Amino acid sequence: MLAFVFWHWPFPDVRPRRYERSLVKFHESLAKAKPEGFCGSFTFRIEGAPWLTDWEHSYQDVYLLEGSVALDRLNAASVGEISGEVHDVVAREAAGGTGGLYQLREGQVDFAHACSGIWLPKLRSTSYPDFYSQLLPWTEQPGVSLWRRHLVLGPTPEFCLLGPAELRPPQVEGVVSTKLDLIWPKPTGRR
Repeated sequence: MLAFVFWHWPFPDVRPRRYERSLVKFHESLAKAKPEGFCGSFTFRIEGAPWLTDWEHSYQDVYLLEGSVALDRLNAASVGEISGEVHDVVAREAAGGTGGLYQLREGQVDFAHACSGIWLPKLRSTSYPDFYSQLLPWTEQPGVSLWRRHLVLGPTPEFCLLGPAELRPPQVEGVVSTKLDLIWPKPTGRR
């Protein structure tokens, strides 16, 4: 499974509630469009991401995909017949954005309950198998997943531990902790 992650922020004169309503309409339209290979989407308010520090209100969208072929279909659907108009509204309200592509490496996918992201690098001296083993105390927890950046696409460290509660980060230099607040789909029974 892949996740296309898109961080974005509205122009200062766009009220956050208005921007969030536009985001929800866009995600609802994508759910109706159902492009092949698209497994669902989530949008969050995000705090603590150093690649977004210049913006008072920042957001993180996650688009789950069966594979990279689905990226083309998602792109076409986002500006297509069903989603095009609402996409254009959000695009006009957004001051900017940046994105990345991530692959699920370990754990359980549970974006609906995610509220914590730990972004971390792998040390040069550590092999990937050893790195994954070192993270087992986190990835074996219910609802925690480990994602690896693909093709150096994105402004983040290489890995993200995503979890349903505030995670205590591993003791590695370069760790970034982010707080997530789910907007879409509408939160039900947060843990």
